[in-house]
Amino acid sequence: MPQIPEKIHELTVGQLAARSGAAVSALHFYESKGLITSRRTTGNQRRYHRDTLRRVAFVRAAQRVGIPLATIREALAELPEERTPTREDWARLSEAWRAELDQRITQLNRLRDHLTDCIGCGCLSLATCVLSNPDDVFGDRLTGSRLMVERRGSRQGRRQ
Repeated sequence: MPQIPEKIHELTVGQLAARSGAAVSALHFYESKGLITSRRTTGNQRRYHRDTLRRVAFVRAAQRVGIPLATIREALAELPEERTPTREDWARLSEAWRAELDQRITQLNRLRDHLTDCIGCGCLSLATCVLSNPDDVFGDRLTGSRLMVERRGSRQGRRQ
């Protein structure tokens, strides 16, 4: 991994990619989504503050555990610009994500358990399959197209 001398306070996109392990296209994407920022030189080249390295590491770690980019952007917005996120920042922000991750783990465990049942059954019935039709609240009453007609009719009744 290339070392960046301490006296250099800004990185090119290539240097940031090499140090962070993120592809240049990923860095451009992160920037377009407001996760990182750069300034432009007179030649219109991107320059990133050194602290962007830690922000990229923060984004990539959050992505690895399944946090959506919009949620990551909200978390980074809570931090002052051009300040390296600290261990305390990560602990505070990741604690807020814990409940969401626990919920996802529960859903994945349920999916895994039903997948085994489904393979044994082999039906893949859209009407009753918990994989194709999870938590179906309307299945006992009506099927898809009739339900759409019923909803349209109730909206038209409200307009009259």
